Amino acid sequence: MAFTTRFAPSPTGYLHLGHAFSALFAAEAAGGGRFLLRIEDIDPARCRPAFTAAILEDLAWLGLTWAGEVREQSAHFAEYRAVLMALLARGLVYPCFCSRATIAREIAAAAVAPHAPDGAPLYPGTCRGLDAATRHARIAAGEPHAWRLDMARALGALDGPLGYEERGVGLVRCDPAGFGDVVLGRKDVPASYHLAVTHDDALQGVTLVTRGEDLRPATDLHRLLQALMGWPTPAYAHHPLLRDAAGRRLAKRDGVASLRSLRARGLTPAEVRRLARPTPAP
Repeated sequence: MAFTTRFAPSPTGYLHLGHAFSALFAAEAAGGGRFLLRIEDIDPARCRPAFTAAILEDLAWLGLTWAGEVREQSAHFAEYRAVLMALLARGLVYPCFCSRATIAREIAAAAVAPHAPDGAPLYPGTCRGLDAATRHARIAAGEPHAWRLDMARALGALDGPLGYEERGVGLVRCDPAGFGDVVLGRKDVPASYHLAVTHDDALQGVTLVTRGEDLRPATDLHRLLQALMGWPTPAYAHHPLLRDAAGRRLAKRDGVASLRSLRARGLTPAEVRRLARPTPAP
C-alpha cells in the first residue's frame, strides 16, 4: 500500500546514524508513494541554516530523494498563529505569563509533582484562572506570554474517544489528559513542536507518520489537536531507536559520529545504510 510519509529533522546539528535510519525507514514505508522532507526549524536559538544545508547534502549522499519542495517551518509562522487564534476564539487556549523559573518554584513547592507521559513536569495551571480583563491588560502592556491549551475545555469539546491505527498493532486508544495544559505557542514564536508538526502533517497530506518510539506518547496529544481542528488522522508507525553498544540511544548531545564524519572517513553510502540498523537494547 502506498502512503505519503515524511522525514522532519530539526537543523540543530549534523545528522547521525539514528537520523539516517529514521529517514530510510520513512522512505521505505512510503511503499512507492510520496516521501517528503520537512525542516522543523521553529527554534531560532538552536537552528542554523548551515545545518539545513548539511541535511540536504547528507540525505542526497545517502541516495534519498523527496517529492516536491522542502517545507521549512520558520517560513510559516503566520499559519501556526492562525491555528492558535482559531483555538482562542473557541476558548481552548489561554495566555500564560509564567517564566520557567516561576513554574519551577511552584512545582518545587507543591506536595506532589506529577509529570506528563513524555516525562515533562505538568504545568500547575497558574494562569488558567486569570479573568479576561487581566489577560487583555497584560497582553496590551507587552508582557511576554505563551499560549497554553486548556486541556479540560479541549477534552470537553470532543465528540467521542480518540484513537489511531498503529501499523502492525491495530487501534490504539488515546488519553491526552495526562499532558495537562501544554504550550502550543511559545513566547518567541507562535508555535510549539506539537502544533507545528500536527498542522504540517495535515497540510501536506501525510497519511503515515513514521517516527521514533520515544515520540509515541505525544501521539495522544496530536490526535487531540487533529480532532479539535478537524484535520485528518494519519496512521502511525513508531520505530525502534538506534542505540550504541551500551544500549544508549544515539543523540547529538552525546557527540555521536555524524554522517559527514563517516563520509570523511571513507565510508560509502551503502556502508552507512548497513550501519543504520536498529539493535535491541540489552
